[in-house]
Amino acid sequence: MSDRTKQLQQLDRRYIWHPFTQMSEWEAEETIVIERGEGSWLIDTDGNRYLDGVASMWTNVHGHCRRELNEALKAQVERLEHSTLLGLAGEQSILLAEQLVAITPEGLDKVFYSDNGSTAVEVGVKMAFQYQQHRGATNKRKFITFKHAYHGDTLGAVSVGGIGLFHEVYRPLLFTTIQAPAPYCYRCEFNESDPATCGRLCVEELERLMAEAQHEVAGLIIEPLIQGAGGMIVHPAGFLKSVRELCYRYGILMIIDEVATGFGRTGSMFACQQEGVTPDIMALSKGITGGYLPLAATMTTREVYDAFLGQYRELKSFFHGHTFTGNPLACAVALASLELFRKDRLLENLQPKIEYLRERLKKMAELSHVGDARHCGMAAGIELVLDKESREAYPWEEKVGVQVCREARSHGLFLRPLGNIIVVFPPLVISIEELALLFDGVEAAIRAVTEG
Repeated sequence: MSDRTKQLQQLDRRYIWHPFTQMSEWEAEETIVIERGEGSWLIDTDGNRYLDGVASMWTNVHGHCRRELNEALKAQVERLEHSTLLGLAGEQSILLAEQLVAITPEGLDKVFYSDNGSTAVEVGVKMAFQYQQHRGATNKRKFITFKHAYHGDTLGAVSVGGIGLFHEVYRPLLFTTIQAPAPYCYRCEFNESDPATCGRLCVEELERLMAEAQHEVAGLIIEPLIQGAGGMIVHPAGFLKSVRELCYRYGILMIIDEVATGFGRTGSMFACQQEGVTPDIMALSKGITGGYLPLAATMTTREVYDAFLGQYRELKSFFHGHTFTGNPLACAVALASLELFRKDRLLENLQPKIEYLRERLKKMAELSHVGDARHCGMAAGIELVLDKESREAYPWEEKVGVQVCREARSHGLFLRPLGNIIVVFPPLVISIEELALLFDGVEAAIRAVTEG
């Protein structure tokens, strides 16, 4: 280890508070310090290479330091680094909004910019609430959410989340929601092993909740097709479409959180398109800039937008905004990213990768301590269990998932678990050969930790 690396590690321990990290343990470890990236690889200050198995927190699309994105950023920074959208329009934000309306489900015609996934969700929740107030439905103040849901870490986003480990400590600060069951076979409250049956029972329970509380519900929020931070929980086919139909039936606004699933991750540009669903509000972030810069967008229908129109004295404006809303640098890179989707035929070229991933997960599921290996497109979760037959979980305090991810470093991989679930979420540009390296390393790490 070089002296420079040691110095940077010391400075990190002295000054940095890392997210979702027990810092007493972090300060006792030798940490990796990343200084460069090439394609699907991260390179540390000693020149060691790590395949980026989590796309740098689920954001990277086209690889690290992609020439076209670099050039778009450089060209924009020579022209304008930032200008507010409060009282001014911005060239790059206008051009990007036009593109977003063109590629998202038909009917999503308005774009409200913010900075990250949490804020995109906060915007959607506030829009839904204020929409109902403007319509005169002042009693519609609650939201329907789902168990295992994750929508971000700001307080509004936490309120509509459903992961006790992350959210329970903040309960006194949160607003109350109506929580519906999420379909996840053996982990769901119905204890069903058949996904279709589990999904049907969840839809039935959701309808019961809606019928009972429709007079007080402003909106419903859902992650489409797969719940990410809840454990890569894949919903059965048709579940999202059934939820959309119920929202129509009971007059409830549907908010779809495509922060993690958007921009190709599930094999289509947006996950909701696979079931022909158009929400009333859609939250976007993460992959919107290809993983380069913070940017988010909340898309809405014209009907939602029109509810905020009126005379100045009526105070119908949407009272929300961010300093860096529609930042020109981020919007310029996002535009370049969308051009790469077309140039590289990225969605089309994903299909053989998804098929390869599917086949490797089938083999992974045969390991003696893998209870389930599931995926939706290029997002996968490998669930580690103490006993395969009973699916008994490892005690969370044993940190088996963490151990596997640490072991994976010796195989040239960077991974980050969700408890005892190993997440596979690589850059979409990853090659089949790199996917093979990734799965070979994951399998070796799982065997070393669980069978050693």
